[in-house]
Amino acid sequence: MTLLVKNEGDILEENLQFHHSMGVDAFIVTDNNSTDNTPAIIEKYRQKGWIIEVINETSTGYEQKLWVDRMVMLAKDKYKADWVINCDADEFWYTPLGSLKQECIEARGNVLLTIMRVMYPSPDSSWKNWEESVRAIPPEMQAELGLSSYTIFGRHRSKVAHRTAGYLHISMGNHKVAMFPRRRVMSGIVIYHYIWRGYDHFVKKVVNGGKELEKHSSKHGGTHWRYLYERYKQGCIDEEYRKVFAIDHLDKLRSQGYLVKDAGVIADFFSSL
Repeated sequence: MTLLVKNEGDILEENLQFHHSMGVDAFIVTDNNSTDNTPAIIEKYRQKGWIIEVINETSTGYEQKLWVDRMVMLAKDKYKADWVINCDADEFWYTPLGSLKQECIEARGNVLLTIMRVMYPSPDSSWKNWEESVRAIPPEMQAELGLSSYTIFGRHRSKVAHRTAGYLHISMGNHKVAMFPRRRVMSGIVIYHYIWRGYDHFVKKVVNGGKELEKHSSKHGGTHWRYLYERYKQGCIDEEYRKVFAIDHLDKLRSQGYLVKDAGVIADFFSSL
């Protein structure tokens, strides 16, 4: 598993613990100028032998695609990995098989498609105990409710796991991968995504992501961060937050099945530690 992280101290350790239990053999981590306790967590799990390579990337501009590609090539050429999962610290890849390795072994293709479940933040509990995930609302309903163009209830682009044999390059955001040949198959993997962990975390990520993308060499990718950062600079981030999370419509969305109790497997895992 590859991880590109920056200031993920509130969730990185849990990410490593969960995925190690799910059969991940080793982790390659790129830390991009973290200023919290992220480096200490990385060092702890490097000493445990779970993290086999650490890249301290000091560049700015968030060249995510290049940095992930570098980790994939390390996994392939240096460590002879058969499969790679390119993960973010706020993603938890779960399979009912109990082993991501087994999921890969049984695959008939070289690219595994997944299901994404974005978790809805609860201000009254730790992210590990959140109970609800969202389902995509049709565009016409989003417009009717006056939601943000980047509402958490929008279409969820999932991620892929892939073999190293035939690997060419990853896409921005790890949503697609170029392979030769490419044989995509649906897997049983569900990704529980804890992308925004409350209002303060939302604003911090918008500001950090927006600033980094302003320095990015390409204007492609990261469109949601660019939009939300512009709203922040306009002084409209509080209004946008309500529209992103549909704060004024939650009862209606629950009653219509767009907000669903979910992710008990994540809560159960951490309660058992």
